[in-house]
Amino acid sequence: MHPETAPAASPRWRLRSRFGIPAIILASFMIGTCSRMPGALEQILAQGAIQAVTRSSPMAYYEGAAGPEGPEYELARAFAEHLKVRLELRVVRSSAAALDAVARNLAQVAAAGIVTSGGRPPRVRFGPVFQRIDQYVIYRVQDPLPRAAADLVGRRVVVPHDSAHATALAQLATQVHDLAWTEVRDADALDVLGRVARGDADLTIADSVEFSLGRHFFPDLRPAFRVAEAEAVAWAVSPHGKDLLPELERFFAGMAAAGRLGDILERNRRALVRLDRVDAANFVAGVRERLPRFQAWFQEAAAETGIDWRLLAAVGYQESRWDAASVSPTGVQGLMMLTAETARRVGITDRADPRESIFGGARYLQIVERTIPERIPDPDRTWLTLAAYNVGYGHLEDARILTQRRGQDPDRWPDVRDNLPLLAQERHYETLKRGYARGWEPVGFVRNVQTYAELLRWMVPDETPSAAPGKEPAK
Repeated sequence: MHPETAPAASPRWRLRSRFGIPAIILASFMIGTCSRMPGALEQILAQGAIQAVTRSSPMAYYEGAAGPEGPEYELARAFAEHLKVRLELRVVRSSAAALDAVARNLAQVAAAGIVTSGGRPPRVRFGPVFQRIDQYVIYRVQDPLPRAAADLVGRRVVVPHDSAHATALAQLATQVHDLAWTEVRDADALDVLGRVARGDADLTIADSVEFSLGRHFFPDLRPAFRVAEAEAVAWAVSPHGKDLLPELERFFAGMAAAGRLGDILERNRRALVRLDRVDAANFVAGVRERLPRFQAWFQEAAAETGIDWRLLAAVGYQESRWDAASVSPTGVQGLMMLTAETARRVGITDRADPRESIFGGARYLQIVERTIPERIPDPDRTWLTLAAYNVGYGHLEDARILTQRRGQDPDRWPDVRDNLPLLAQERHYETLKRGYARGWEPVGFVRNVQTYAELLRWMVPDETPSAAPGKEPAK
C-alpha cells in the first residue's frame, strides 16, 4: 500500500434548520465543569441541536438544483426532526474525514455513507445497519479484463485512503502475493473512478451505489468481478455517543416500518438515473476534450460577474456544446449563441471569438438576473434568471402572472416551471401581455443546465487546474 499525501480539505460548517436553511456557523462543544462527561444524546437535547458530519458526494450530500440533496442529508435532517432539534451539518471530503471528526468529538454522528468494514478510529461506534452494498473491481473497457484477484497484480490500483475499498484490498492481499495499491487522500469514489477513466490508473474498487453514478460520468468503465458482498452501511457515533445508539435504533426502525427509509434511498437512486436524460458520453467527452480550452475564460467571466463558472459553462454546453463555430439558422452565433443585438448590448464585437462570447453571455446573464425582483432568493432566483435568459423576461413575467392566477407562488421556480408550458395554449396566452411562447423550451433549458452544472461540480473540483486560455487540450 502506498498512501498518497495531499493537504486536508478545510471543512465547512453549515447550519441546517428543520427547513434546510443554510448559514455559516462556528462549531464549538462546551464541556461542563462537572466530573461526568455528558453523553451525546444528553448534549444534543440540552443544546437543542445535533452536530453531524457528512461528506460531499452524490451518495451522501451535495448542493443540488433546489438546495441540499443526497440520501444522508435527508436522513440526518429527518433524525434532527425526530429529536425535535436543529441540524448543524459539517461537510468534509471523505468518509475517513467524517470518521475522524466523530472520533475527535467534532461531531456527534457521521452520516456519510460509511461502510462498517472500512478502517475506523478507536472508540468510534456504529449505529444500526440501514443499507447493504456490494463492492466490485472496476476497469476501463479498452484495457484487459481482470477476471480474478490475481489479475490485479502488476496493475495500477487506486482507492480512497482508509476506505472500505482499501480494507477489501487488504483482505485480498492475504490471499494474493505481491498485490499492491495506492490509497489517495482526500478523494472519493468519483475521483478514483475518474483516474481510471482517464488512464491515470488501471483499476479501482467501487460499490454498487458509487458505480451506478460513476457510469454516467465515465461510460467507458465496467465492473469486472465482485470482491465483497452485502456490506453494511451505517452511521458512526462519537466516543461519548453510547446513549445515542438506542435512539438511532428507534429512528431507523420507525423509518423502515413507515416506508420512509426505502423511499429516501429509492428516490436518490432515481435521481442518479435521471442523468441518463443527457447524453452522458458526449458530455464527458466534451469535459475532457473541449472544456480545458475554455475553462479559464469561464472562470475569468465568473470573477467579473459573480456567477458560478460552472453555471456559465453549463449554459455554454447547452447552447453550443462548447463549439465556438456554432451558428443557428436564425443567426445566433458562437459558443454562447448570442444574437447580434445582445452582442451589441454587452459590448461584444466578434461573436465567433470564444472569449468574447463567454464574457458576453456572462454579462447578459447578469443583466437578466438584475431584472428578477430582489425579494426572490436563490436557488429560485438563479432558475428564474435562466428561464428569462432563454425565453425572454417578458414571457417569464407572463408565466409568473399566470402562476399567481392559479393560486401558486410566482417567486418559486417549481411553481413557475409548471405553468410555463401553458404559454403555448391559446386560452392562457390570449389573456397575457406578450402572447404565445414555446413555454416548454425554458423548462427543458433550465433542467439541462441544472444537470450539466451538477455534473461539472462533481467532475471538475475547484482546485482542478485549467489549461491556459486558447490552448488545445492534450491529445
